[in-house]
Amino acid sequence: MEAMLLINNKDLPAADAATFERHDPLTGEMVTRAAAATVEDAKRAADAAAAAFPAWAAMLPSERRLLLLKAADLLAARAGQFADVQMGETGAAASWVNFNVHLAANMLREVASFVSQITGETYPSETSGCLSMTVRQPVGVVLGIAPWNAPIILAIRAIAAPLACGNTVILKASGTSPGTQYLLGCVFRDAGFPPGVVNVVSNGPGDAGRVGEALIAHPAVRRINFTGSTETGRFIAETAARYLKPVVLELGGKAPLIVLDDADIDEAVNAAAFGAFMYQGQICMSTERIVVDQSLADEFVTKLSRKAETLLAGNPRDSKMALGPLIGRAAATKVDALVKEAVAKGAKLVAGGKIDGAVMQATVLDHVTPEMRIYHEESFGPVAPVIRVRDVEEAIRIANDTVYGLSAAVFGRNVNRALEVARRIESGICHINGPTVQDEAQVPFGGMKASGYGRFGGRAAINEFTELRWITIETQPHHYPF
Repeated sequence: MEAMLLINNKDLPAADAATFERHDPLTGEMVTRAAAATVEDAKRAADAAAAAFPAWAAMLPSERRLLLLKAADLLAARAGQFADVQMGETGAAASWVNFNVHLAANMLREVASFVSQITGETYPSETSGCLSMTVRQPVGVVLGIAPWNAPIILAIRAIAAPLACGNTVILKASGTSPGTQYLLGCVFRDAGFPPGVVNVVSNGPGDAGRVGEALIAHPAVRRINFTGSTETGRFIAETAARYLKPVVLELGGKAPLIVLDDADIDEAVNAAAFGAFMYQGQICMSTERIVVDQSLADEFVTKLSRKAETLLAGNPRDSKMALGPLIGRAAATKVDALVKEAVAKGAKLVAGGKIDGAVMQATVLDHVTPEMRIYHEESFGPVAPVIRVRDVEEAIRIANDTVYGLSAAVFGRNVNRALEVARRIESGICHINGPTVQDEAQVPFGGMKASGYGRFGGRAAINEFTELRWITIETQPHHYPF
């Protein structure tokens, strides 16, 4: 497909007519030819969003709600179109694309529900005859930078709440999924959003830094949000800090799943397999460390290994395949190196471990220790590293022994004890007797430590994408000292 820049509701080529290509990670076939934006194009998109902001911010909440709901319906209706492109660009299975579309449509419906609930407060004043209050107002233009691994969900999350709050937006599409995210821009245009309210730009390989900084530096851009790697998030935060602009960051993860000595082993195995292997482990919330009490570790590992061996890996268009390719051969090679290094240092490979191009089998590693890179580094692949512990205190220490802090899970029949464990885990999200991979449109989503800061999702996003202002109305003459 051809993916253009979408600026002011118009399909435009790059200023210098440059393009780049995205190829299927499994077959190598070209899927998308996309416009490669220049710095000039970035400024043009920001100018369009700035020009559209006053009218969009002044639009009645009910009018914004209707547009957001129409966009949700259009997105849901185009699931097949999105599947064709996203499966080719990212190697995703149809089930993953459909989940993306379903959740993203729900996100749009959720933010549509709170357009008239962006409220302020009144405060008692120490000044006689003074009405003291706060209001929340849209900030201006919001830049959303979305990745490829959940390109529909994460792009919608980047722009839906800002739109609901009365801001205009620029979506900087991932160079790995430019066609998928261009199609999202078309959804908003076709739903009737005014020109300039939603703009989509894509850049070629090597240009992300220049185009991104041009957008961040533009005077009209007042907020930036980014989902992606911690390394890139740090660069964006540093760049935004030079211009004194707030950012919301959702970055890498190394999610622990703790299996306590009273856990339902079968439930824990199913959750661990889902969390570690869903979409080949290429999810920020993927289960990257399974911390198991040694009293049931043998049984747990045996059952998890059997489960992994039933999960076939291959072409995602084949419904028998539970796993598709990783995002590219280089990604598979990187994960393979982590597995081999762990085995060389004493880990036991109990399932999987083979790669074929970009495809990797569901892999289980037992007896993982801190001396191994896979203990610390985000693998972003279908690997379940098992770490055996003596007791609850060691489990908590291991769970927190990471620079990351996005998602976590605790399994145990004694829910009160599991809750106490959850409270001591350093993560923005924690699930008791559920997988680390969970997301819902209405809940606050985000992490701590190197997993970022700020919250997407639900009403929590209102705080991120509005300006809180204090306003007073004086109803009596003031007394001044001079």
